[in-house]
Order: sequence, then C-alpha cells, then structure tokens
Amino acid sequence: MPTASLVLDAAYAIAPVPRRLFGTFVEHMGRCVYTGLYEPGHPHADETGLREDVLALTREIGPTVVRYPGGNFVSSYRWEDGIGPGVERPTRLDLAWHSIETNQFGLHEFADWADRVGTEIMLAVNLGTRGLQEACDLIEYTNHPGGSYWSDRRIANGAHDPFEIKLWCLGNEMDGPWQVGQKTAYEYGRLANETGKAMRLIDSGIELVACGSSNSSMPTFGSWESTVLEHCYETVDYVSLHSYYEELDGDPLNFLASAVDMDNFIDAVIATSDAVGAKLKSRKRLNLSFDEWNVWYASRFAADGQQVRDRPWLPHPRLIEDDYTITDAVVVGTLLNSLLRHGDRVTVACQAQLVNVIGLLRSEPDGDAWKQTIAYPFEQMRRLARGQILQVIAQSDQYDSASYTDVPLVDASATYDEETGRAALFVANRSLTEPTGLSVDVRGVRATRVRASNTLHAQPGQDRHSSNGVSHDAVTPQPFDAHAFSDGRLTATLPPLSWTVFDIQA
Repeated sequence: MPTASLVLDAAYAIAPVPRRLFGTFVEHMGRCVYTGLYEPGHPHADETGLREDVLALTREIGPTVVRYPGGNFVSSYRWEDGIGPGVERPTRLDLAWHSIETNQFGLHEFADWADRVGTEIMLAVNLGTRGLQEACDLIEYTNHPGGSYWSDRRIANGAHDPFEIKLWCLGNEMDGPWQVGQKTAYEYGRLANETGKAMRLIDSGIELVACGSSNSSMPTFGSWESTVLEHCYETVDYVSLHSYYEELDGDPLNFLASAVDMDNFIDAVIATSDAVGAKLKSRKRLNLSFDEWNVWYASRFAADGQQVRDRPWLPHPRLIEDDYTITDAVVVGTLLNSLLRHGDRVTVACQAQLVNVIGLLRSEPDGDAWKQTIAYPFEQMRRLARGQILQVIAQSDQYDSASYTDVPLVDASATYDEETGRAALFVANRSLTEPTGLSVDVRGVRATRVRASNTLHAQPGQDRHSSNGVSHDAVTPQPFDAHAFSDGRLTATLPPLSWTVFDIQA
C-alpha cells in the first residue's frame, strides 16, 4: 500500500488565512445570471426575481467575495444599461458570448443579491471598448455619498447609501485575441495606471487588480506581466491569474496532477512581480488575485458544435454547463490546497463560476437547484480553514505523468487557529485504485482528538465518473472513520481517489 507522512507544527506558519481566498464569480454568460441567480416567475423566486433556492445554496457554500459582471462580458458592457427602471433598460448584443443581453439584472440587483448572501463585491470595469472616464463614472455612482451627478442618479434609483465597493478589476484578460478591445502590454499598462490613479481620486480606499496574462500558456505570459507592471506597479495592489484544467486523452493521472501546474504558475507570477518591484526600487509588494480558476472541459466546448458565433442571437443560451464528477472534485480539492499553500501572496481567489456555467451550483428553469461535486471541497475549506496557514512537511509516494514528474500521491494543506484551539487538514489521495496509508504527526499543534472527519469518494455503485447531474445529491462527503489517534499521531487509510477533511481539536 502506498504511504504518506505529514508533520503539522504551529511554529511553521506561513500567513493568516486570507478570507477572500474563498471567492466565486458571476458573469453575464449563458445561464449564470438569468435562470441562475435571477428568474422572475420561478416557484422559488422572491418579489424581485431572485431565486431563493439558489440563494440558500450559495449561503451554504459561503463565498466571501464574488467577482462581477465578467469576464469577457465586461469588455463591451455599458454599466449604465443595468440601472434605472427595468422597462427603460435597453436590450443589447453581447459581443463576448454572441447573446442577447436584456439588462433586467444589473448593478442594483447584484448588490442586493450580494447583500443577501453576505458576500463582498469585486467589480470589474470595461477597459476594452471603454476607459478611464466610464470607470470614474462607475465608481462615483457606487461609492460617492451624494451631491454629484452619478451619486445622485444612484440615490434616485433607490440606493441612498453608497455601495462602498472596495475591490476593483481593471479590465479582463486584455491580452486575449478573443477579448473585445484586446490591448498590447504597453497599451494596457498605461491605461490601467491612468484609470487606477483617477479612480483613487474619487475613493482613495479602493484596491485595484491589474490583468495578468490570460493564462500561463499564452505566448505573452511573463513578458506581459513584466511590461504591464512596469507601468502600473505603484498604482495597483494585485496582479490577476486565470487557469482552467481538464482531463485530456483519457489520462486521469495527468489531470490529477493539475495542482503542480498551479503551483508553478503562482510561483512564476510572484517571481515576475517581485523582479519588477526590485527593478523599480519599490518597497511595495504586490499580492496575487487568482480570480478565475476551475475545472473546465474546454475541448468539449470547442468540439461539440457549440461554437458561440455559429448560434442565433438568443438571451441566456446554455453554455459550458459541465456536470462535475468525483474525479473533478478531487482535482478541485488539490487546486484549493495549492491556493491555500500560497496564501501569503494569493490573497484573493474566485472559483469560476457560481451557477450553471462551469458552476459550483446547477439550476434548471422552473426546476430544481443543487450542488455539484466541486462545491463540497470549496465549502469545507471555506468553513474550516481558520487562523494560520501551516507549512505542511510532507513525504509521499510519487508518480510520473505525461506532463509532470514526482507528483505526490497525497496532496495536503493545513491550518491552525490558536484562538479556538482547532486545526484543519485537507488531504487528497490521487491514486486511482489503491488506498494510501497516512501518518500525521500533530504534536506541534498539541492535538488531542479528531473532532470530525469526512471523505468524498466513490461509494458502492459509483465510479470516478459519478456526478450529481441526475440524482442531485448522489455524490456528497460521507463520515470517515478509517482513522485512529494516539500519542500525538493521526493515522488513516485514505480511500482511492478521495478528498478527505479532518477537523482536529488542538
């Protein structure tokens, strides 16, 4: 049987757990907003059209920040279309997703939804077809108390108090050829810097995110970050990262090693950012905002006839509504581990998207809403990861895959909260067929017992491809008792292909 050993010690703390690490993303794309968050006439819709069933599930998974309204959508979006009486709002062509945008859901509706969820808003501005002035108008509308044109428009539209949005994205994936208003690194760096400076003149307390390269496979990756940050390093607080993963060519072991790529991606952006800071002789250190990440079967999207621009112009068509499996959930768990391990620098992260579009949740028009398998690792880590992130000292059997070498069979992250006397351990077993013996030295956190433990893996009658698509709660974490605690050591036998969580009394 493969084995792994871990050491948890409160003396080896990396950083406090950043609460914004557990964010998600809502874009005007497919059915994320319409028939996802918002569906007037649905049996569970309230008087404003918000779906109460989706609201309830969102509160359960508990995102701490939600990025809005895009994504590619934002790069041709006129935010003014989504304010004022619904009957007066224009219908537009959404160029990003070849759809009809009715604008019946806009800034006020989203702010109300976010308030009811109890989450922070991360708002993106359009730096594709628009620019500095429109961004200034928007922040005046959202954050200025009153007595100016745009703030008085907000008050007239029913929001007397400012929305007080403090976290802002300066555009989205601006080096992508698919982006409406694609920019060179020089063009974008200058625009981001000047826009950010002007926005701070309206509200000096905001935090700004500059667009990194759209993903680490872009030919612009690295040089983009370097050039952009040379222009806006002193103005912004974060640089963004985006990455999606999928199983290709029937190679699950390569897919299960995706977090190795995420680790390397994060380390590369940190190195580039710090190099720019050193070159500029700056005493400032930028953090990272990994504000789009998930499992996404993009190759299916490209191959199954759903090419966006071959479709008629329709409101909220079905787009990339992946059904997530047990395998996907284990991979998402390892990606969460990677983000948590880097929580000293990755202090904002958004799993994309919240509902229907590669969603943690799914919903059907006039029908049910439910959690996908990938929602459970997110919900568990958001709930249990408290206090300090620990540097887990780990030894594990390893394997090689098509793209990666020396991949640990067991992937782990951990936290310790001295104030509450609790530790949390998050463990994935990447082995497809074998249980793995786990031994954890927990003397360094003065552990006394395991308060609770559960695991997500294939139950009788299931396999690694099982999902919640048909039976809405077929795949859920189950109580896990294949562990023992004695003399400061936790031992367990991890099921094959599993995500296991330990809540430890310390």
